[in-house]
Amino acid sequence: MLSERESISHQMQEALDVATDPWGVNVERVEVKDVRLPLQLQRAMAAEAEAAREARAKVIAAEGEMKASKALSQAAIVMSEAPNALQLRYLQTLNTISAEKNSTIIFPFPIEMFKGFLNDRPSLPASGSGDARM
Repeated sequence: MLSERESISHQMQEALDVATDPWGVNVERVEVKDVRLPLQLQRAMAAEAEAAREARAKVIAAEGEMKASKALSQAAIVMSEAPNALQLRYLQTLNTISAEKNSTIIFPFPIEMFKGFLNDRPSLPASGSGDARM
């Protein structure tokens, strides 16, 4: 009703003109100024509008996720072409994290760095031999 107030006003004016012309009364203007809806209808309309907003928000979020996944896929392709790109990205992330206060950063070392140390190490005696060192 609110979106078609003009046409409703014209229809009402025509109906009033048909009824009042035989008496010599002329209605100059009819306006629908206020429409009062029952509380149940107001609630139903509000619920419908909220559901429509939530549906649009979900669609927008899904589109964002799709764009993000495509961007990540393209980034993975670019990083796979440059062997050091992943390490550089990791260092960049560490730099970003370190800018925050009270951050604990765990910096993993590749196992390959320790292989030389592990191969030169003498083997420990089996447990229970009595010659275990701490």
